[in-house]
Amino acid sequence: MAADIADRAAVRLVLEGHVQGVGFRPFVYRLAVEHGVRGHVQNRVGEVEIVAEADPDALDKFRVDLIERAPPLSRPEIRSCDDLESPGAESFEIIASFADADAQVFVPPDYFMCDDCRQELQDPGDRRYRYPFINCTQCGPRYTLIEALPYDRPNTSMSGFPLCADCEAEYTDPANRRFHAEPVACERCGPSLRFEAREQADGSALAAAVAALRAGEILAVKGIGGYHLVCDAGNAEVVDRLRQRKHRPDKPLAVMFPIEGDDGLTAARRHVRLRAAERDLVNSPIRPIVLVSRGTDCTLADNVAPGLGEIGVFLPYSPLHQLLLDEFGGPLVATSGNISGEPVITDNDEASSRLEHIADGFLQHNRPIVRPADDPVYRHIAGDMRPLRHGRGSAPRELNLPWPQPRPLLAVGGHMKGTIALSWNRRVVVSPHIGEMDSPRSLAVFEQVAADLQSLYGVTAERIACDAHHGYTTHKWAQRQPGIAVEQVWHHDAHASAVAAEIDLPGQWLVFTWDGVGLGRDGTLWGGEALLGKVSDWTRVASMRPFRLPGGERAGREPWRSAAALHWESGLSWPDCPDVDGLAYTAWQRQMNAPQTSAVGRLFDAAAALICDLPATSFEAQGPMILESLCRRPGDIVELPLTDNGLLRMDWRPLLEVIRDRNLDRQARAETFHTSMAAAVARQAAAIRERQTVDHVGLCGGVFQNRVLAEQAVDFLRQDGFDVWLPLELPCNDAALSFGQAAEIAARGA
Repeated sequence: MAADIADRAAVRLVLEGHVQGVGFRPFVYRLAVEHGVRGHVQNRVGEVEIVAEADPDALDKFRVDLIERAPPLSRPEIRSCDDLESPGAESFEIIASFADADAQVFVPPDYFMCDDCRQELQDPGDRRYRYPFINCTQCGPRYTLIEALPYDRPNTSMSGFPLCADCEAEYTDPANRRFHAEPVACERCGPSLRFEAREQADGSALAAAVAALRAGEILAVKGIGGYHLVCDAGNAEVVDRLRQRKHRPDKPLAVMFPIEGDDGLTAARRHVRLRAAERDLVNSPIRPIVLVSRGTDCTLADNVAPGLGEIGVFLPYSPLHQLLLDEFGGPLVATSGNISGEPVITDNDEASSRLEHIADGFLQHNRPIVRPADDPVYRHIAGDMRPLRHGRGSAPRELNLPWPQPRPLLAVGGHMKGTIALSWNRRVVVSPHIGEMDSPRSLAVFEQVAADLQSLYGVTAERIACDAHHGYTTHKWAQRQPGIAVEQVWHHDAHASAVAAEIDLPGQWLVFTWDGVGLGRDGTLWGGEALLGKVSDWTRVASMRPFRLPGGERAGREPWRSAAALHWESGLSWPDCPDVDGLAYTAWQRQMNAPQTSAVGRLFDAAAALICDLPATSFEAQGPMILESLCRRPGDIVELPLTDNGLLRMDWRPLLEVIRDRNLDRQARAETFHTSMAAAVARQAAAIRERQTVDHVGLCGGVFQNRVLAEQAVDFLRQDGFDVWLPLELPCNDAALSFGQAAEIAARGA
């Protein structure tokens, strides 16, 4: 024994990164047994410590395989490796978790059902056959059921489901793929389904739900991170009924397709066209909604996405969804179960009361959802799949900062597309999508997520960063917090800093921040800006010609107001103007509730009102989305005048003549508008480069979610020799503001 020990080496390895909730400890155990390594592995709340003892060659191979053969959902990094005196271990063990709080913690998102569990789900000989809550270390809920860390079963919403003997045996066997799979359960000991409807239903809960869907009913189905409202995607009448009940007349609805064929997408391909990148993302572990082109043979109800050429497509990501789609045998609309704009509903009783006027029945389960997580949404833009919304499966989203955060910070974002970012050291953790901050429920979920992030990561914020707009709910909330310093960040500075900090390249940035509206330093509503500099040091060097918005915020849902403003600003009449009584014009003349703006988002609204005959909309960006869907090819370029009065101003006036010209067809006008606006980006950039150094160009703000605009702008800029970037890790819309605020405060260094 003494000679054996003398020939052996021993090390202590500390691994960090994504090593929680991904089956990492049982993987280490199996790898150690394979390589003849003795010692132990321990979860230390955000880190994994391994004491490994073996002959030097085996130890080297073990260390390499820890990274190269790690579970697919993990992303381990070896933080340290220290030599030890040989402890003389007789075997390799997994020892109890070390529970002290630790700022290296990683909170895993919710994962889709893996192939192994799907095979068991469909195997009549398996004891979990058709069990709607099957999972293992490589799949299942995480973020939405973790109540505290370390990530062990007593700290999750599964603590109320004691394991049966069979599940206990799997849970405690290091060689089993369900070893310490914290949500593990079966029909005997785990959560269960029930179906609630106005009339008594026959059969199992699942069978009753499927029968209701086939009968043209609308169901509220409780999933991983909240409820979906579900109905037959091929039945235009039931889709219309869903729209009427939810007061959602036009906003596109996502469609969940059954998994068919070798790559799972045979059913989807009957209705949509998928690029390779879209196919890969639809099939990826995060199972997001992906916006893809409607196919020529599509038989989905036209009112699933009225007026648009794209459909939001996703696959079942939970065993319950898998069973539901398999039994129904066709695509289902699966849209967020919420009151529009609010976070998705998670509680059974709240769903039953608040969705009662929408749903004909409820497919419920009794596993508590600790916090909501709506579905993530992605779109292919400028060569990459880019997020429009992070949520279940893709968040919490962690990024690194180029600079250390001087003191732990909570960044609370803006007012729309709310997210929260917790930042300390060089780390930033961005929450899933919360929603629009207009309702008490949105604020309640916002406060819960703010508290949960700090609790889960063991970090207490010492400062808060918020948008400078005093009217934002998040700004008001920040100011109400007792005994904590509040730092304000200008809206478009945060946009620019988000893309510059994410890409993290040295040199001077020129960032185009094009969106709806955000408060600018001069008290006007910006939204068509070019900012030059670096994070925490931005100078506004270019903008669009400003105009006054009649009705202020009402213009966001009434595009005719932006169109009218452009006419009135230009001294032109508009015979079709909906302002028949002249009240809006009178108020505009007197500058009453007519704030000045340079927002490109409002220019797109105006173009949609004139080209698409769309005076009013029912959801944000509806007009620009319909306008974009008209485009088939690049249009003509209308060169916009550029003036320099210390600030480069580009004048939209020549484009107004085109978009109001009814002698041109809609497609031509839409294409000319998009191409001219894209060319305007490059022209402004070239003019700025003549005066200042420009190392990189960034494009951000919600307007650049428009694929036609973004891709043509990128092409024009690259033709002019610019290094061009769009965000990739975070949305370019207001969901990135919290990260941008955190970057701003860190870069200030005080």
